[in-house]
Amino acid sequence: MARGRAPGFDASREEILAQAARLFATHGFAATSMNQVAEACAVSKPTLYHYVRDKHELLALICQTHLQHLADLVEEVSSRQLPPQEHLRALILSFVRAYGEAQFQHRVLTEDMKFLDDSRRAPLIEVERQVLSRFAEAVAALRPELRDVHLHKPLAMLLFGMINWTFTWLRPDGALTYEAMAPMVADLFFGGLGAVKAQQPTAVS
Repeated sequence: MARGRAPGFDASREEILAQAARLFATHGFAATSMNQVAEACAVSKPTLYHYVRDKHELLALICQTHLQHLADLVEEVSSRQLPPQEHLRALILSFVRAYGEAQFQHRVLTEDMKFLDDSRRAPLIEVERQVLSRFAEAVAALRPELRDVHLHKPLAMLLFGMINWTFTWLRPDGALTYEAMAPMVADLFFGGLGAVKAQQPTAVS
């Protein structure tokens, strides 16, 4: 009979993931050792290996947990059954706020996922694609003609380009917060979205 998890196992692992994300985001995945992770979590190295097999599994779990949270946000917003513009705005606000609450995890996802092998990276990329697809569908719901010329997905990617790298310049201790940034991102996107012409782009020779 398999031995069950001890009470508090999930909470302890969440703390390990949080501390590891902070270290990876601050010092880089390659430069961070499991000894440093164990020290930051105030546990022994053997105890750390009770929760994860190795540093790469630790990285995969950080990325997986963060992406699953984002996917859950998409479902939560969809469950509200909002009109198209309110739906897309709610998605933008939810994601910018989520990035603000998980800045370390998001930096790890964007900068360190490359260190995972294909078997671990592929399912993460699939979740990313699903999330992007839901944003693209939200854009198409607001501007259906953009789907006809296959621009709804590129516009969703441009939107992610705006918000994905905010952590590179927005200081956590600065006067401008993620909470304040969220409606600005939405306003900027909507203000520009109306000006996009629904026509096939022509190649530059």
